[in-house]
Amino acid sequence: MHFTDYAKIYVKSGRGGKGCVSFRREKFVPRGGPDGGDGGKGGSVILKATGQMSTLLDFRYKREYKAENGQGGMGKKMYGKDGEDLVIPVPVGTLIMFEDTDEIAADLVKDGDFYIAANGGRGGQGNSHFATPTKQAPMYAQPGEEAEEQWLILELKLLADVGLVGLPNAGKSTLISVISSAKPKIADYPFTTLAPQLGVVKIDDGRFVVADIPGLIEGAHKGAGLGFQFLRHIERSGILLHLIDISDMADGNPVEQYEKITNELKKYSAELTMKVQAVVATKIDIATDRARLDMLAEYCDTKKMKLFRLSSVTGEGVNDLLYYLKRVLEEKKDEKACC
Repeated sequence: MHFTDYAKIYVKSGRGGKGCVSFRREKFVPRGGPDGGDGGKGGSVILKATGQMSTLLDFRYKREYKAENGQGGMGKKMYGKDGEDLVIPVPVGTLIMFEDTDEIAADLVKDGDFYIAANGGRGGQGNSHFATPTKQAPMYAQPGEEAEEQWLILELKLLADVGLVGLPNAGKSTLISVISSAKPKIADYPFTTLAPQLGVVKIDDGRFVVADIPGLIEGAHKGAGLGFQFLRHIERSGILLHLIDISDMADGNPVEQYEKITNELKKYSAELTMKVQAVVATKIDIATDRARLDMLAEYCDTKKMKLFRLSSVTGEGVNDLLYYLKRVLEEKKDEKACC
């Protein structure tokens, strides 16, 4: 499946139906009065979040969305039929912005959240509304209200509790495949992960969602590599895990790896560096040079950051990490509940 997290669409509501100009024509009523009915209301365009979608791929193939026009009024004070609303499903986590100003229109973060992107035009009143003692046969009615139209930007930000960040080949895909049922592509070359992967982790009676973000490289905040287009997905994460390869095959020292990633996060959004963060030393099963691990441990101790030593292959350290994440997420949930 292709992952699409950005789309531009055109929406247009239905035009209101025009009011009717009509007069009663009955055999024994020589002077029948005005009886023109009102026009129907135009349909609205509504964007509604659903958990049944995980990508904006559908909007790659269809970009224009128009609701139904309201019908015109009729004689005998008969109302025109309202146009049907057009409800467009979008994934939970979709941010909606006005294309011309980049202003945020809505943020659909829960299943069922909706945004009326274009209101249907009001139907025009028929001439039966305009009769007065001095003007008993009005020959006019209101036109229907015009439709609303606009271009919108849709941007999907995944709703993950935990975001995995790190350089390419840091072990993110392997870890998420071990702790959840997600099946990302895993290989020994950079940028194996070409799109974000979500995995649901079940532990005891709880569960949380982890997002594996494509590997970041220096300059990612400017668009280098693949990271820039996916950094938005960790903005909603409550915890960031920095995965650092400390095996003998890793390039550079582990502290530099951490600082490179942190620098890219800070340049993209300073708020990212304010999240709860922990460091995970990966591939310890093939790390014979303990100096690299000791260097990272000393650095984390200085920065007062939690450090986990982990091997996704042997399972060493995995449970400790999962119980830590579960505890921190529960604490964050309690904080929200009491405030």
